Amino acid sequence: MSGLLSYSGLTTKIRAMQSHLLNDQNFREIVELESVPQAVSYLKQHKGYEDLFEGYNEADLHRGQIEKMLRLTVYRDFSKLYRFANVEQRKFLALYFKRYEVSVIKECLNTVFDHRDVVLNLSIFDEFFNKHSQLDINLLASSRTIEELIANLKGTEYYAPLSQLADIERPTLFDYEMTLDLYYFAQMWKDRSKVVTKRDLEELTAAWGSKFDMLNLQWIYRSKRYYHMTSAQIYALLIPVHHRLKKDVVKALVEAENMSAFSQLLEQTYYAKRYDSFKVDTLESMYAAIMKHILSSESRQDPYSVATIYSYLYHKEHEVNRLIIALECVRYRISADEAMQHIAKT
Repeated sequence: MSGLLSYSGLTTKIRAMQSHLLNDQNFREIVELESVPQAVSYLKQHKGYEDLFEGYNEADLHRGQIEKMLRLTVYRDFSKLYRFANVEQRKFLALYFKRYEVSVIKECLNTVFDHRDVVLNLSIFDEFFNKHSQLDINLLASSRTIEELIANLKGTEYYAPLSQLADIERPTLFDYEMTLDLYYFAQMWKDRSKVVTKRDLEELTAAWGSKFDMLNLQWIYRSKRYYHMTSAQIYALLIPVHHRLKKDVVKALVEAENMSAFSQLLEQTYYAKRYDSFKVDTLESMYAAIMKHILSSESRQDPYSVATIYSYLYHKEHEVNRLIIALECVRYRISADEAMQHIAKT
């Protein structure tokens, strides 16, 4: 009863917002269009995006601007949920919000490492970050060197983990992004019991635990398949969380002699036994499918819980990522069938 009382208003709001999400037929119709301006015009007619592009001429919008505008819808939806949330629900949203801060810092890192004379403009996100974050995103965007960027993070929680990379000889963009990810994931896992009630903790542990397991599997696979890293190098990349993948299973996967041995071990994991299509060649695409299944199941089983908030935000972010891919497919005139295959893997 307490869940119903505390979540009834927020759950009603989420259900209304869910009705504005795109479906597979919408994506099919988008990738069958002949140009990006046509695709933007299509989105103007859709409830979830009509106000986003209002007042803009679709022919005048460039690629980067469209992508930022689409990502702004995620931030707007987060703000809507935050306004409806009570004190306890806002604790979860505050922890979840860190993913957006990490995303912005990564964008700034990419600009710095790109070594082009490009001015990163994040002003479209000003209102959102001014309300929810201590990051000065315009100061970060003005950083021209990695040293300046890290100095501009001083006073935030991200300064300490990133500044430690100064001890490494010539750290790469990959090093900085991985450090950010590992810090964020560790904070999520450590603080989850502080931001939700005991009633919600089991659902959140299942969702985040599966997410971390799947990410670790992907990183082990990529490290062995594409980069031929040593076991010690792979261990340094892994999230220090074990949900369905226990330490001995992870150790065996990391130290597998070759990809054939890795594949055989993968087929013995919980996820391969739980999901029929889970194999080496579907490992990356199955991440999205499994997360969607877990979150959708949890939110259906207990709609008056934190799972409903997490599920909506995940699906909205997933939709925007798929939209960006769909627009790229339209831009490069990729066939509709091939485009839908790329979208399905996202």
